Amino acid sequence: MDYRMMVLDIDGTVNNSQKEVTPRTMEALWRLQESGVMVAVASGRPPMGVAPVADILRLDRYGSYILGFNGARIIDWRSKKCVYEKTLALHLPRKLLEDCASWGLGMLTYDETHVIAATRPDRYMDIEAKINRVPLTFPEDLDKLLQAPVNKCLLTGEPEDVAAAEEELAEKYRHEAEVFRSEPYFLEVTPKHVDKAYCLSRLLGILEIPREQVICVGDGYNDISMLQFAGVGVAMANAQPPVKAVADDVTRRDNDHDGVAEVVEKYFGISV
Repeated sequence: MDYRMMVLDIDGTVNNSQKEVTPRTMEALWRLQESGVMVAVASGRPPMGVAPVADILRLDRYGSYILGFNGARIIDWRSKKCVYEKTLALHLPRKLLEDCASWGLGMLTYDETHVIAATRPDRYMDIEAKINRVPLTFPEDLDKLLQAPVNKCLLTGEPEDVAAAEEELAEKYRHEAEVFRSEPYFLEVTPKHVDKAYCLSRLLGILEIPREQVICVGDGYNDISMLQFAGVGVAMANAQPPVKAVADDVTRRDNDHDGVAEVVEKYFGISV
């Protein structure tokens, strides 16, 4: 099979434990793109949080795409134009804010340059801001924030509180949103039917690339859908057991030892 695209998760996959792309993985992905294979990145991060990795991988130079917010926004990284977007229903952020008050959770969302706290900032919001390398801010006009369309809300709190809220909120919003934990202290709320596979299928339709010619690589629960969807789904050695269980292949090396470069060599014959 001639594979035409490789889609990569960021944290735990392209990035090592220090949130860095190692030189060997970087070189492997540059060479892969030079050979004519498209490389895209798909992450739960907002686009501004994906940008540093996209730039390191030279996606603008070779012409590729980022799938931010688990795919709720797809951006052509060369032109910086949004080619697909899905937002939460306008009434949901305000309802979620009420839920946060009941459960003792925090809530944040995003604009193009900031992580925006909709409740009093907490240490978990600071973590999200640091991951994305952008400032955390509290809006002067909260009503205006709650009236604007957003791709994702992130609820934050102590792991036991987030775990307690997850099942009830997932049931409450089952017809309106996807509700799931990405970290013990993060509860993601994204538009209904938005996951990496669904949005990747939209991108492949635009590019006229069959899914059989796509390799997807990831390590987390939110990568499962795209690993199952791809022609070949590869789980990292450091992936959670349920992720490995659905994958077609599992790397021998983890994200701290260039597992992505291993995939490039195995499936494309490019070694570094």
